[in-house]
Amino acid sequence: MSKGTYSFTTPIYYVNAAPHLGTAYTTIAADTVARYQRMNGYDVAFVTGMDEHGQKVADTAADKGMTPQDWCDSMEPAFRDAWDMLGITYTDFVRTTEPRHAVTVQKFWQDLYDKGWCYKGSYEGWYCVHEETYYAESDLEKNDEGELVCPDCKRPVQKAGGEENWFFKLSEFGDKLLAFYEENPDFIRPETRKNEIVSFVKSGLKDLSISRSTFDWGVPLPFDEGHVAYVWADALLAYLTGIGYGDEGERAGEFDARWPMQYHFVGKDITRFHCVIWPAMLMAAGLPITHTVFGHGFLLTKGEKMSKSKGNALKPADLCKVFGVDAYRYYFMSDVQFGADGSISMERMVQVYNADLANTWGNLCSRVFNMTKKYFDGQVPEVSAGVLAKENPLRAISDELYAEYDAALGAVDFTAAAAAVQKLAGRVNLYVEESAPWNLAKSEETAGELAEVIYNALEAIRIIALYMAPFMPNTSAEVFRRLSLGDIEAVTDIEAATAWGQLPAGNPVEIGDPLFPRLDMDAIDLSME
Repeated sequence: MSKGTYSFTTPIYYVNAAPHLGTAYTTIAADTVARYQRMNGYDVAFVTGMDEHGQKVADTAADKGMTPQDWCDSMEPAFRDAWDMLGITYTDFVRTTEPRHAVTVQKFWQDLYDKGWCYKGSYEGWYCVHEETYYAESDLEKNDEGELVCPDCKRPVQKAGGEENWFFKLSEFGDKLLAFYEENPDFIRPETRKNEIVSFVKSGLKDLSISRSTFDWGVPLPFDEGHVAYVWADALLAYLTGIGYGDEGERAGEFDARWPMQYHFVGKDITRFHCVIWPAMLMAAGLPITHTVFGHGFLLTKGEKMSKSKGNALKPADLCKVFGVDAYRYYFMSDVQFGADGSISMERMVQVYNADLANTWGNLCSRVFNMTKKYFDGQVPEVSAGVLAKENPLRAISDELYAEYDAALGAVDFTAAAAAVQKLAGRVNLYVEESAPWNLAKSEETAGELAEVIYNALEAIRIIALYMAPFMPNTSAEVFRRLSLGDIEAVTDIEAATAWGQLPAGNPVEIGDPLFPRLDMDAIDLSME
């Protein structure tokens, strides 16, 4: 029986560039949650996609000598191929140019128009095409040439004067939002993001322009087809499209079952849209609000945010060629605290790879599988019911691991979850050293003790593989294969599956190649300059 629904999203990514380490970071985080919560018994919805409308996309397409639609179509493989390579198990990939999404946008804004939340006016101010954001002049900065520039991307802004727009009455939601934040302290995480948003709302909200009339690359508003939806008034609604909002066909009823979602995972630079504009839109529509918006930090190289414009946005494939997909996933989830800015380097990646994966997890599997081959003809040794029920240091950690791991991943603390599993892996290595099976094998009198030690080590490996699966699905599947176990992705009750003593005696155990061969930093021809 399912524990219920568990739904969340990544941002709907802009199509102006192929995925880089930053976009992959968010997506791997979401996939780690998706994989775990499926194993934990939930019916998971994981929505991602491409944000294809707006002036920035139209301008990029024009620069490429393409129509906007052709440009967007050309970018879809870049995203789908990257996510396939990284093993991303999304349940819906929403393109904002899809007809079904236009249905969502028009249905939503027609509803808000009918409820009196929209009016036509004229906008005077400044607009950053790159950030797709309107700014008051007081928010802007000046560059060395004295030009007014965006406070976020530092690019020159455009004067927007006299354009006829439709507006959403965002200014009426200040007190409602502040009350909501107070009543729902976990809505904005981490706490540093919350403080920024509360301060912004307290400074006063202005009505939001939700349409553009100077170009037509967008979803036409249903009540005024001379206007297309402003990109954020469009893209945020993809979260609803991805779970069947407005669908009267085969997905009818899915939205009601899945909304509100547990999480939106976003970069900290777009928390304002998700924590101010988005909940106000939902309030106006009379819809519940997602439980938590988690605004994670930036990946930093040499102290700078990774971005295409700075030339430091490596492709995920570059690192996967060096480390493999699973080690790539593991590094970003285990070593970069989700929520804070994370400084990454090639040297640190190699260090984590060798310490956690080659020396601890991979070496553990190799040595125990080899001893199983040597001492028990490559089969899981048989032990008595008394031995299975007996307390041992590995079981003591294992019995407490589900509660610790589940709490960590429920709070999207990937670093803590990985550390909890590594604690067991490290203890198994120590247990083998303390037990010295190579000495026990020298005498018939200690044959039973030898079987107990090897069984306990193999059983701990089975359990570690289960907990490592959300981080490193391919490696865990391979460990299960070598232990002659079933499909690890079929597990839907990880708490029950990790109960001690379930490894069948007599199962063939295969040695195989090292799971994580050690890496030599000097031999790697790749830098993060």
